[in-house]
Amino acid sequence: MKEIAAAVVVAALAVLALNGVNIMPYILVSIIGLMLVTRFELFGKITNGAKYSSEKGTLSDISFDVVGGQDDAKEDLMEALSLLKSSRNTKLGIKPLGGILLQGPPGTGKTLMARAAANYTDSIFLAASGSEFVEMYAGVGAKRVRDLFSKARRLARRHRKESAMVFIDEMDVVGAKRGKVESHMEYDQTLNQLLVELDGIEDTSDVKLFVLGATNRADLLDEALLRPGRFDRIVDIGLPDLDGRLAILKIHCQGKPLAPDVDLTDIAHQTYGFSGAHLANLANEAAIQAMRRGDDNIMHNDFLESIDKVQLGGIREGLLSSAEKQRVAIHESGHALISELFFPGSVSTVTVVPRSKTLGFIRQKEDVAPVLQTESYLKKQLCVLLAGGAAEELVLGEGSTGAANDYQRATEISKNIIVHGLSRLGIINMDHIDNREFNMVSSEIIKESRDKVAGVLASHRDALDGAAAILAEQERISGEDFRNLMHQG
Repeated sequence: MKEIAAAVVVAALAVLALNGVNIMPYILVSIIGLMLVTRFELFGKITNGAKYSSEKGTLSDISFDVVGGQDDAKEDLMEALSLLKSSRNTKLGIKPLGGILLQGPPGTGKTLMARAAANYTDSIFLAASGSEFVEMYAGVGAKRVRDLFSKARRLARRHRKESAMVFIDEMDVVGAKRGKVESHMEYDQTLNQLLVELDGIEDTSDVKLFVLGATNRADLLDEALLRPGRFDRIVDIGLPDLDGRLAILKIHCQGKPLAPDVDLTDIAHQTYGFSGAHLANLANEAAIQAMRRGDDNIMHNDFLESIDKVQLGGIREGLLSSAEKQRVAIHESGHALISELFFPGSVSTVTVVPRSKTLGFIRQKEDVAPVLQTESYLKKQLCVLLAGGAAEELVLGEGSTGAANDYQRATEISKNIIVHGLSRLGIINMDHIDNREFNMVSSEIIKESRDKVAGVLASHRDALDGAAAILAEQERISGEDFRNLMHQG
């Protein structure tokens, strides 16, 4: 239709021009009209883009049984869901919660938990991302929020469900504190509409709406969003502990042909700090390793190799010269030696195989990370970090740029010691301390640890040299083999 209209306009302008009429005013009017039509058409496409993810309501077949490693979070969420399902006329006068916010690092299973929650409450499941609500045109986001909640009710009726679960991921995008983007009120309008919809959820409706939000940064959310009556319950979904990692590994290894030598408990020990997504990727990478070998079974070593790949990236062949490999071997042997002396049994693997994110590394086992870190614990960690550069200076006479990341992390630990009142400064107010004095005390802490490490390495020089020589030749030493080398030295 637009093409036909344009042709008619051009023909009319041509006739007027032939008759000696000044057609410039008509051209300007035509251009303005075309711009308005295009703008309204684009706006309509954007607002009607509500056939985005919210249109795809689904029936979730995921139960809480397939969510591993989050027992406390599951219990907390299931209790909150029970309150959402209950009526207002309970004997104790408990009112249903307004909404539930899932908070935790990326990859910990927030979306999986939301799908399990929909299954648990027998609700239709609708998912949307916070970024889908924000556009350059004012009012678009607010309309999409209204559409999301209205479609939730409509789809629940269509599927003959009594409730609908609305899941909004990236809540920190749509629910960020108002006034942060002063030149663009679209963000604030979208949040205001979301607050209105949350306030409008009524138990008396024929369809109950359950609202779940997910974010990595709850501290960025607007206070009005977290006030009682809206998101009443915050469920923390953190990184899994040892038992949690083992449970997740068992889930993702179901149906995979594991060789008899595979010890998932050992793998769980060696994956401290891994999220559920990391562990799922680990199981998949181990299967890929077996496929590359042409083996029908996944070996324990496939998992070990995959841990390195998931954590540090792929191998970079031929990157180091023989002299550089020797230096890296000395560096990593220094880290491993001090780690074993200060935290016995902590070393899992030492390697000088260069990868995308490192030239070499030691992987430590950490069964239970202390929640309350003492001064002695922090200084031991400081010594482990400084040991690589100290070993280079002891054996080769000078350090290198390879210790840069170690030193950066060491300064962070020294700052942590000072901030928590564990230095000679005692308890301090960081807002009133002189930067020069702060840096001086930080340097003192690092120098004290560095001198201590240098003395320990010098007294264990034979073990250091022996481990470095074997590491440079074999490129990888297991924790058990490294401990045997220490005892021989």
